[in-house]
Amino acid sequence: MIPANMLKFYINGQWVEPQSKVRIGVENPATEEIVCEVALGNQADIDAAIAAARAAFGAWTVVPVAERIALVKRVLEVYNSRYEDFAQAMSTEMGAPIEWARGAQAWAGQVHIESTITAAEEMVWEYSRGTTRIVHEGIGVCALITPWNWPMNQIACKVAPALIAGCTMVLKPSEIAPLSGVLFAEVCHEAGVPAGVFNLVNGTGPEVGARMSAHPEVDMVSFTGSTRAGTAVAAAAAPTVKRVAQELGGKSANIILPSADLAAAVAGGVEGCFGNTGQSCDAPTRMFVPRARHDEALAFAKAAAEAVVVGDPRDSATTMGPLISKAQFDKVQGLIAKGIEEGATLVTGGLGRPVGVNRGWFARPTIFGGVTNDMTIAREEIFGPVLAILPYDSVEGAIAAANDTPYGLAAYVQGPVEEARAVARQLRAGQVSLNYPDWDTFAPFGGYKQSGNGREYAGWGIHDFCEVKGIVGWGS
Repeated sequence: MIPANMLKFYINGQWVEPQSKVRIGVENPATEEIVCEVALGNQADIDAAIAAARAAFGAWTVVPVAERIALVKRVLEVYNSRYEDFAQAMSTEMGAPIEWARGAQAWAGQVHIESTITAAEEMVWEYSRGTTRIVHEGIGVCALITPWNWPMNQIACKVAPALIAGCTMVLKPSEIAPLSGVLFAEVCHEAGVPAGVFNLVNGTGPEVGARMSAHPEVDMVSFTGSTRAGTAVAAAAAPTVKRVAQELGGKSANIILPSADLAAAVAGGVEGCFGNTGQSCDAPTRMFVPRARHDEALAFAKAAAEAVVVGDPRDSATTMGPLISKAQFDKVQGLIAKGIEEGATLVTGGLGRPVGVNRGWFARPTIFGGVTNDMTIAREEIFGPVLAILPYDSVEGAIAAANDTPYGLAAYVQGPVEEARAVARQLRAGQVSLNYPDWDTFAPFGGYKQSGNGREYAGWGIHDFCEVKGIVGWGS
């Protein structure tokens, strides 16, 4: 599914010709074929989009909350009518297996819009405390910068709460996977989002992202991406003291307690790590297992990894697609080589493409055992289908090693509920999941330490796009 407007930007309610003439090809990573071109914006393009958002803010932010919610419900209705288009687009731009594109990638956009609507209807937008009136209102013009690995998840997590909070915005999707972002702009247009409230400019981080982050007419930047890029965004935003919400990298620990069902816990951990071809910032990439059962854990992990079906994303039997690009493939290959070089035990997988695959950026599902927490594969975010298994001697030692990381986005604990709860309280991560629960789109999502700041999902996201005003003397 290639949208019709790939060579245009959506500014002030219209599809317009870019002022920049630069274009790049959009690659299907499963075939290495260029499927279309996308226009890349420049400073003039982003200035025009931000000017449109600034002009629209005054009228939009005073629209009653109920009407803003009603608009987002129309966005959801149109999104649902184009659900298959989104699935096909993300399968093309990411190489996502088609069933994963439908059941996870396109679904994520849908469910986050639904959750935000529910939270908005339940939210207390203003109330009195003594004689002071406490009011939540939109922060202003927002720059939204989203990644390629979960395109609609992150677009929905930013656009829906920003609209409901009464903000106006400019969205810059990833130029690597821009099809779904352009589709979403088409949805907003069809749903009747007022001119200037939602704008889209495609472009690179160093050109468009940097200009958005530094722009004096932007009140907030909401960024999802790497920690390296997040620090650049924060530095660019600092001189104008704008709010910066960041969801960045991760190296999430998965502690399997001695009393857990080892076979089930290991299999679930492999599945969690390898989902989305390992390209998730909250993937459980460091699995801690009792040292006495380390060899058993490796056998269970090997079986689970070798059951993964890597192949054509269009085949409904495929469970793992390619990495997003040659650059990502090369990075993953380099880190697998580093794991071997540093003495980790290669259990399965390894370097190169899977057997029988000669094109596309497909990596081999890889398990390392005997990993120590000082190895590169235990320290750096790999962002590919690579699981490091670390043996531990005591639960206290596992907790200490789990926390010994610059990241703190997510963590996982497997075992009896009371024991798992006790461990969860000691983990320094923004979200801790016990025994592989269902995805909770009402839970706060965001990181500690170098995994970012701010929180997304449902009401948490709405609050991040609001200012809090105290009107003193209101009740006197």
